[in-house]
Amino acid sequence: MVCRAVDLIAAGALDEATEAELAARLAVSERHLRRMFRTQVGATPDQLARSRRAHFARRLLDETELSVIEIAFASGFGSLRQFNRVMVATFRATPHELRQRRRRADRLVADGGLALRVPLPEPVQLDRRLAQLACGAIRGIENATTEHYRRTVSMDGAPGLIEISSEASDEVRLVAHLPRIEGLMHLVDQVQRLLVGGTWDPYEAAVQAIVTDNVGASEAPAVLAEIVTRYGIPIAGLRQFGLTHLFPIPAALAVADFHGMSVDEKCTRTIRDYSLDPDPNRLFRSVS
Repeated sequence: MVCRAVDLIAAGALDEATEAELAARLAVSERHLRRMFRTQVGATPDQLARSRRAHFARRLLDETELSVIEIAFASGFGSLRQFNRVMVATFRATPHELRQRRRRADRLVADGGLALRVPLPEPVQLDRRLAQLACGAIRGIENATTEHYRRTVSMDGAPGLIEISSEASDEVRLVAHLPRIEGLMHLVDQVQRLLVGGTWDPYEAAVQAIVTDNVGASEAPAVLAEIVTRYGIPIAGLRQFGLTHLFPIPAALAVADFHGMSVDEKCTRTIRDYSLDPDPNRLFRSVS
């Protein structure tokens, strides 16, 4: 139900309606809707709607020459004063300041991101899990210690960044720097799955398994980092986090040339063939 509500909010359901009207549309009480959002998202529906309008306005500030007042009304704000207040609350800068930043390489993270409290489906020893992630982190796309985990993410091909830190055994603090809020619940689900021992992305995990099987666990991180550097999608402005790329898409590795790297021809063939049909079930059946 929350996923449906987030999709509706992303489509503009609260631009002119209230939380009570959204709840009625979903056949639940307003109180129940807000409680579920606090539990599963860490923000209220109205807070998410404001963030959605603010991020849409930010895109217009970046990508168009519309005036600030035109962008305010195009983004669903009722007044210029309200627009300024929400933009400052969301991005810690006025619309005019944001427009001046639009050619900065680090603009993805310059504004603080969307902070959420993400509940975990089961208690986790987070420092131990973060240590595990740090051991297997792929340089360029991941950066982890026993206190935090950062990685680049892709939302329909557009780059983003997430930062995870410990709050308690049953929840974490997630700061998401995203190009848009569509897909937010999927992102939260991925964070929850990762922290209870799962993988972030099946394709990425499969390539990591193929390389590890070929060169061993000690050498795999260096090989994967080189693959990311050669074939990943570069992202500017994240070097202060130790991050530089998105993980390569299957189409890139389907034709990759690993000449000069410490993988053999069988490994190269396996990665290419798997990337043509990236079904993790198929891969792990063949490995077993």
